[in-house]
Amino acid sequence: MPDLMIYEDKIRAYKNRIEADLLVLLEEAIKRDGEVAQLASSMVLAGGKRTRCIVTWIAYELAGGTDIDGVIPLALAFELIHTATLIHDDIHDSAKYRRGIQTLHEKYGLAKAIIAGDWLFVQGFELGGGYGKDVVEIVARCCSDIASAELKQLTHISDLSTTPQDYEEVVKGKTAGPFSAGCRVAGILAGCSPEQVEALTNFGMQLGISFQLVDDILDLLGDTRMGKPRGADVMDGKMTLPLIHGLTMLHGDARQRLSEVIDGFNDSLWDELIDLLNQAGSIEYSKALVRTHMERGLEELSNFADCEAKQLLIDLATELIDRNL
Repeated sequence: MPDLMIYEDKIRAYKNRIEADLLVLLEEAIKRDGEVAQLASSMVLAGGKRTRCIVTWIAYELAGGTDIDGVIPLALAFELIHTATLIHDDIHDSAKYRRGIQTLHEKYGLAKAIIAGDWLFVQGFELGGGYGKDVVEIVARCCSDIASAELKQLTHISDLSTTPQDYEEVVKGKTAGPFSAGCRVAGILAGCSPEQVEALTNFGMQLGISFQLVDDILDLLGDTRMGKPRGADVMDGKMTLPLIHGLTMLHGDARQRLSEVIDGFNDSLWDELIDLLNQAGSIEYSKALVRTHMERGLEELSNFADCEAKQLLIDLATELIDRNL
């Protein structure tokens, strides 16, 4: 476990710079584009840990990059694209709240929310378009993978036959892919070796998988920092790993009952759902898998010499597990 005070001070410094640059970027956009920028900005500035931005920035430093002003727009691009996906996800899920505030489609209507999400995608591409062809292609592929994964997830809503492989494909495209792409372009922009670019790419993928698994677990256990109600994923019919594992491990009456609970889930079934998942060992299994993926990611960092950026990425990964699980 890292020294939390030192770690938090360092991360806060990164986040403060990102927040300041985001604010300037969005204020200028509002002056230029008016209402659509205002609506989109309200969601971007509502909160968020800015983890994707921070990881991209630190990965760039680890790879030897020194032009911080040059890499921050790329980090912001991933944040805008990420927020765009959240707005569209909330529409698909009929979610009422995100980041502790009312979702755009709830407050302003479906049409305006769709347009605000589209606007954010465009702004993200505009920022990413300022870099070389290889970087633009990576960002474009990342966005395509997000769309493909989102569609695959929709096809598996309330599908009790969803497999761990189905889940992994969704996570790699939707959540882990942007982490991986951010780390990859960071390495390319910093000019590190092809082997190190691959190491950063793999680190980002493993970190992103762990990040999603933690989110799945917290959705079941509850966490006020999530900015959405406990069990939102279960309510929406999303087949997260603990549910998939439980259906795989339980048999007979227990499996049948878990199927019924998931299929007809409501608030009165919380305790029974958790009891069944604990009976199957699904929550502990998911926690162990978080650590497995994180360890794989940290192994990739052995391709880099010890330095402050490397230690900060290690601390970030460690804090993700120790604080949340």
